[in-house]
Amino acid sequence: MQNVIEFEQSRESINWKNLFIVVTFHLLAIPALFMFSWENVAAMLIGNWIVGSLGVGLGYHRLLTHRSFKAPKWLEYTLTIFGAMAIQDDAPKWVATHRIHHQFVETEKDPHSTRPGFWWAHIGWVICGTANDHDEATLKRYVPDLLKDKFHASLAKYYYVPIILSGFLLFAIGGWSMVLWGVFVRVVVGWHTTWFVNSLSHIYGKRRFDTNDDSTNNWFVAVLTFGEGWHNNHHAYPSSARHGLKRYQFDMNWITIRIFEKLGWAKQIRIPDAVKTSNELK
Repeated sequence: MQNVIEFEQSRESINWKNLFIVVTFHLLAIPALFMFSWENVAAMLIGNWIVGSLGVGLGYHRLLTHRSFKAPKWLEYTLTIFGAMAIQDDAPKWVATHRIHHQFVETEKDPHSTRPGFWWAHIGWVICGTANDHDEATLKRYVPDLLKDKFHASLAKYYYVPIILSGFLLFAIGGWSMVLWGVFVRVVVGWHTTWFVNSLSHIYGKRRFDTNDDSTNNWFVAVLTFGEGWHNNHHAYPSSARHGLKRYQFDMNWITIRIFEKLGWAKQIRIPDAVKTSNELK
């Protein structure tokens, strides 16, 4: 079996596919600034919550990557569809990257370590090297659970379809200006807020726990990502469904999980005993 790619060796090569996608979305977000309306802003903000919070934070991260709670398949698949609309690659590749990050954090095998600098961790790893372009051997090693699921395997091949359908819906509601805001601006905002977890939350902030990495709790990133910025807490307890461990550490994604629990949609919610018995939740 081929080993995990040594990311250090691939940093000099440009990932032309990713560069084209990143540049295109940023360029198409610019005209939106000249088509401002509160309806368009609302479409972007609501879409960012659906995709960034429900899709990436809850679906890709806390559910699929860490299995910090159990959800019925219909909900798991719905959250995955929302996550696909972030255009951060398909679920198996995203999850594999994040699992590799936790296993090799701050080493040459960490896809977006901050050791080479802020910009590498933020966007350099996306437009240079292999990023999420894992080979089949790596995927089988890190995401066998997703590859065995027919829905996840099928959606991975066509993960761009949901965002195309959302574009048609937004066009029907508000025309091209709403498409620019609800698709392109929303994706660009979602990219940078997610990448802030990799960059800012490994450089700036407070460290409550002495983890074997540079993770920090960054309130600014936490606000932008619905709770994912309490990153030092997360690296201390990766399987925990709750990232904001103090009462003042607002964690919208945790609140959503609790709502799902009340509705009977979230079960076997994982909060490590070390967290439960500490004073962190007080």
